[in-house]
Amino acid sequence: MSLDTTVIRELAEHLETCELQARDTPKITLDHPGMDWDDAYAVQDEILRRKLSRGARVAGLKAGLTSFAKMRQMGVETPIFGFLADSFLVPDGGECRHADLIHPKVEPEIVFVTKAPLTGPGCTIAEVLAATDFVLAGIEVIDSRYRDFKFDLKSVVADNCSSSRFVVGGIMRDPRDLDLRTTGAVMEKNGRVVSLGAGAAVLGHPANAVAMLANHLGRRGAGIPAGTLILTGGLTEAVAVEPGDHVALHMQGMGCTSLTFV
Repeated sequence: MSLDTTVIRELAEHLETCELQARDTPKITLDHPGMDWDDAYAVQDEILRRKLSRGARVAGLKAGLTSFAKMRQMGVETPIFGFLADSFLVPDGGECRHADLIHPKVEPEIVFVTKAPLTGPGCTIAEVLAATDFVLAGIEVIDSRYRDFKFDLKSVVADNCSSSRFVVGGIMRDPRDLDLRTTGAVMEKNGRVVSLGAGAAVLGHPANAVAMLANHLGRRGAGIPAGTLILTGGLTEAVAVEPGDHVALHMQGMGCTSLTFV
């Protein structure tokens, strides 16, 4: 790490305040160009500590940057990872206050829920599938705190990977009964199709995102507990939303989930 603990705490307070007050900020690496990956995850960890100290719970985990092409473009070998607080959860078919966010976008995702713990290093897709209780459809609402959605990867990791809201629903399915690589997704906004995708868009197989998450946590002395909900990454590009927009995701074999921005 290149940043001391005081700076880590100050950056975490700054980013979380921007989240809670729905205001943007320039990326933090402008003032801290020497920030490394350990610094970035330390800031994210401090944001989580702040939330837990106020009574929040961890509702799940998430992977981002889950396209091989995008990782090559950005010069990284693994996705980036964040946490989901219980305050981020929107009920299936429920409402999300647009004014509580800065510039939200939506992504269709395949969601895993584990029934057994997963640990790395060396976690594989086969282990993930064996440890998964069920999969279902999910929509993640990403909302970077950085002005105009402009950031570098260390800044976005520190900002908890743009996490803000999510909704899950549809039909719970055993992943071993599906070919998740070819599972198709259709996302609609106000009844109009805005994106199409399939599970292979996420690292060739969405279970690969869960395995990489377990290996990432293993390198940090942690793991994925049983009963963990995991967003595996967007199947398509994110789509911007405005107040009044209704977003519905139809996932092949998993039914539908939706939310409305008010």
